[in-house]
Amino acid sequence: MPERNPILITGAAGEIGGVSRTMVDMLLEQGHPVRAFVRQDDERAHSLRQAGAEVFVGDLLNIADVTAALKGVRRIYFSMSLSPYYTDAVSLMAAAARAQGDIEVFVNMSEYEQSFMTFEKMTAPEEERRDWLGGLITQWSPQQRAHWVAERVLEWSGLPTVNIRAAMFVENPLMTWLALEPLSRGELRLPFGDHRLAPIAGHDVAEVCAKILADPAPHLSKSYELNGPELKDGHGFAEDFGAVLGRPVTYVPEDIETWNETYVDTALAAIPHTAEHLKTLTRLMGGGGYRGVTDQLETLLGRPPKTVRWALENHPRIRKLVSA
Repeated sequence: MPERNPILITGAAGEIGGVSRTMVDMLLEQGHPVRAFVRQDDERAHSLRQAGAEVFVGDLLNIADVTAALKGVRRIYFSMSLSPYYTDAVSLMAAAARAQGDIEVFVNMSEYEQSFMTFEKMTAPEEERRDWLGGLITQWSPQQRAHWVAERVLEWSGLPTVNIRAAMFVENPLMTWLALEPLSRGELRLPFGDHRLAPIAGHDVAEVCAKILADPAPHLSKSYELNGPELKDGHGFAEDFGAVLGRPVTYVPEDIETWNETYVDTALAAIPHTAEHLKTLTRLMGGGGYRGVTDQLETLLGRPPKTVRWALENHPRIRKLVSA
């Protein structure tokens, strides 16, 4: 039976196809009332209202706004764009939820790195950390550290939490818009060497989260580590891009730091927090430190997960490249 209290979804103003926005549509289709938390009352907020959601305009870093958004809510999905204030926002939401009481579930969008970012590994000697993380880094990014602290805050809060530790999305800028210009020349230039990865489709993450919000009891106090269904190297990704674009695409492995300078630093100079996170990811994945796969996604979905090729076919930027 659909939940009658509104389900709060943060980050709901993300682009069409994003996890939060997709969840809003899924939950509404199932008959659940949704309160969509957005930063600005713009065309994206208008689109949410047209879809049938209640829109709350506020600031996740304002405790008064967060408290008002939670009124009457018993189920929460928390996600936020990469931010130096990410831990602040999670803590404020947790504090407001504790103060209100009667929360049935707090679904926290975390990240796959948290599956191996343990206290023991974080406090190990520097060279041991370097070996564990693939040889290129000894520290996690500020954003990865923020997610680690956020999970601890939620653990200490006593709220009924579910952590969603999703692997790199197919839709991640590393796989899509940062790589677009070489793709127009038939080249997939990525700094992953010959390492294999299993990126996940955002649609599948949204479906898992929507299922948990609709029926939270079996999932409480669990952390799910979710990968996509296919371990592939850059040559495998190039085949997928080629199939979607309808022309041959060749994988060209790039030196990690050269790639970071060429693509990340150039495109994201104005947002250094995001740039640092993506550069840490390339060093982690390019060094072979982004390890481990699980079958938890298929078990939670009750069906085979979406493939990399499916996610690329349904990505707006890639579709635009197809028609170019």
